[in-house]
Amino acid sequence: MRAAVYHGPRDVRVEDVPEPELDGPDDAIVRVTHTAVCGSDLWFYRGESDRDPGSTVGHEPMGIVEAVGEDVRSVAPGDRVFAPFKISCGSCEFCRTGLHTSCVESDGWGGDNGGAQGEKVRCPNADGTLVRVPDRYADDEDALRSLLPLTDVMGTGHHAIVSAGVDAGDTCVVVGDGAVGLCAVLAAHRRGASQIVAVGHHEDRLALAEEFGATDVVAERGEAAIDRVRELTGGGASHVAECVGAASSMEAAVEVCRPGGTVGYVGVPHGLDGGLDLFSFFGDNVTLRGGVAPVRAYAEELMADVLQGTLDPAPVFTKTVDLEHIEDGYRAMDEREAIKVLVEV
Repeated sequence: MRAAVYHGPRDVRVEDVPEPELDGPDDAIVRVTHTAVCGSDLWFYRGESDRDPGSTVGHEPMGIVEAVGEDVRSVAPGDRVFAPFKISCGSCEFCRTGLHTSCVESDGWGGDNGGAQGEKVRCPNADGTLVRVPDRYADDEDALRSLLPLTDVMGTGHHAIVSAGVDAGDTCVVVGDGAVGLCAVLAAHRRGASQIVAVGHHEDRLALAEEFGATDVVAERGEAAIDRVRELTGGGASHVAECVGAASSMEAAVEVCRPGGTVGYVGVPHGLDGGLDLFSFFGDNVTLRGGVAPVRAYAEELMADVLQGTLDPAPVFTKTVDLEHIEDGYRAMDEREAIKVLVEV
């Protein structure tokens, strides 16, 4: 089968690789029809994180079940499904409490199960991982395009807002205008926040944030951005979503958080070699909550809203490529020509 393979910084090629096969009674084989390039994929693409040359890549699969192991009960061949970026059993102590990313059998995409940027994947723990799309939407391209972000960025943005404790009528600040930050704006709007301040550096992305429900956007940088957010919110917000992971974005998040407030963070930490200064959190009794998003825990509730037409994260996809031209998608995201790239397989 064809799949995207990492060979080194800025060198991702589509090559022939072995097809994954059923390896256990809980497995399913999924023929991938849609996937995506993620902002986190850019770390290995840019050489900023370690990745073994020759490894398959991708972690946001959607497709059709082709085969299942004898113990699989929740899906059957022919079903349309999507899968979170982490594989989980669905039944351990952590999965039962909604923390699927800490599953005792946690696994990721790649290796012998196939990278999700390829024609097929093998899904271990299929009952705990795969999300079945209702049959009436199985071939609805508009619905599928809107559901694909639930594999990662929509669930991650939602986790930032849940972690920040945003409820109806609240004021919140979203730091970051990437796909996750934009989805956090959507999530805050979905939960009924009355004021949503989106902070970023790109006019086109902030314009989309406004379409997604942001009441205010802040494009200033550094202290000017902090001052502008405080001006807009009357001194800061009690609920802040940090969706970047850089030291500067975390520092900005705590500076715009009111004393006693909460920062919900989902940006994977990078550039924090000197450590995170906790004194600002300590001095103002600011709570820090979040981490890697258990998107499987949110999949059904978010899918219900997508399918009834009250939630649509599809506009985060600003470029579409086919699998053979996925390198064009990586390049577009690397050069900030696209917010997020959809890949048709």
